Amino acid sequence: MTPDEYCENKAAQSGSSFYYSFRFLPTDKRLAMTALYAFCREVDDAVDEASDPAVARLKLGWWRTQVNAAFDATPLHPVALALKPVVASFMLPREHFQTVIDGMWMDLEQNRYVDFNTLERYCYCVAGVVGLLSAKIFGYVDPATADYARQLGIAFQLTNIIRDVGEDARRGRIYLPQDELERFGIGTADIFAGRVTPAFQALMGFQIERARETYTKALAMLPSQDRRAQRPGLIMAGIYRALLEEIARSGYRVLDRRIGLTPLRKAWIAWKTSWSY
Repeated sequence: MTPDEYCENKAAQSGSSFYYSFRFLPTDKRLAMTALYAFCREVDDAVDEASDPAVARLKLGWWRTQVNAAFDATPLHPVALALKPVVASFMLPREHFQTVIDGMWMDLEQNRYVDFNTLERYCYCVAGVVGLLSAKIFGYVDPATADYARQLGIAFQLTNIIRDVGEDARRGRIYLPQDELERFGIGTADIFAGRVTPAFQALMGFQIERARETYTKALAMLPSQDRRAQRPGLIMAGIYRALLEEIARSGYRVLDRRIGLTPLRKAWIAWKTSWSY
């Protein structure tokens, strides 16, 4: 199996919505995005699949060496091997990959976020810089497109957090800001117990509205001359915004189930959005 094939399998097996946006890219950019996505999955799995935090830290430390090897030497892991030509071809900054690892490290250091400012820093590390890397691969002319990409990445992560409240709670993590839980009268015990109360629904409505506003803000930042090149991100935005509305229609039932869109609906949104630009 080649490094590119390994990354392709990693992306396909995840079932992620990102996979739908990659299919509209030319081969070189599709392979680059698949390698980037596989890297994000690998470092995320290093934390989520390790029962011992010490082991997870060792894995993340090793991934730091693999990132450096992708720039300076010959990596060992197939994902890092796939990334090596990508970082050179698209002039991707090394520090962005290390920042993604910093974000995964945060999951080992804390499982609560005191306020939104603290959470937003986490979102930037694990998703905002991925948006920046993705925008570089897609290509852009106007430097303002980087601001759009960073903001869109944060919007994606806010959506993930909303979708995964129950799943994260079962891992002992609560990403919803603690001061906002208090404002809506929700205790951490309520989250862990899976109580869908009117107060919880009001809290989630607030979270969804902020995510909607973040998408609106991001899309307003995208210069018109770069809209077509950034089409994959716009496809993802269409899919993720539809997911937010699905969660709202469900009555915010995110504590006891994982709400998602069917593959057919994702494909339809991807096709429809691709023809809009």
